[in-house]
Amino acid sequence: MTLTPIAHIETDFKEKFGIPRQSGLVPDLRGTIRFEPAFQQGDILRGLEGFSHLWLIWGFSRAEGWTPTVRPPRLGGNTRLGVFATRSPHRPNPLGLSVVEIAGIDTGIIHVQGVDLLDGTPIYDIKPYVPYADSIPNAKGGFADTPPAAVLEVQVPDQLLRKLPIDKQVALVQVLALDPRPSYQDDPNRVYGFSFAGFEVRFQVAGNVLTVLDVEVTHP
Repeated sequence: MTLTPIAHIETDFKEKFGIPRQSGLVPDLRGTIRFEPAFQQGDILRGLEGFSHLWLIWGFSRAEGWTPTVRPPRLGGNTRLGVFATRSPHRPNPLGLSVVEIAGIDTGIIHVQGVDLLDGTPIYDIKPYVPYADSIPNAKGGFADTPPAAVLEVQVPDQLLRKLPIDKQVALVQVLALDPRPSYQDDPNRVYGFSFAGFEVRFQVAGNVLTVLDVEVTHP
């Protein structure tokens, strides 16, 4: 079987660092799915307006190889589990699965929110989310039985926050509150940085307080 991208998604993340570890954790994170020319026919999205959410089947475009066991960040990066018991990107077939909310539909474009994808990620298929079949209230979640909560208090000086467009400010704070650092790093003197919405954001974490140090426009 050969997989051909039907679309690519545009998001605020140019690198993996900072991306939420699951879709829906940051509802204000928006993305734009742009279909390839062959899939921009007028009728291809007919009926989709009746649904609120989508399943995206996509590719981990920067994953390199796979291993039988991985160390989930949810468990502090210290416990190894079988790769098929996790959602690690390091898989035999590097395919991802995300649920996103539909924010708008145009010709050849779907606007979505709650994304957890890297900018430029190839989309191989989309399917409507069907609540009666896709939501199983009594399902067991293993080591990820409860949703991760915001764990950090985020402090952003007003003059730095105002550098971002208004529609990006809430999303950035929500991303930072989830603690984007690798689980094995806890150095209060270390300065972390990542690209978000065309800006380089640098911060430090001491205890449960994350302080944004700088927000600068990313130069091409």
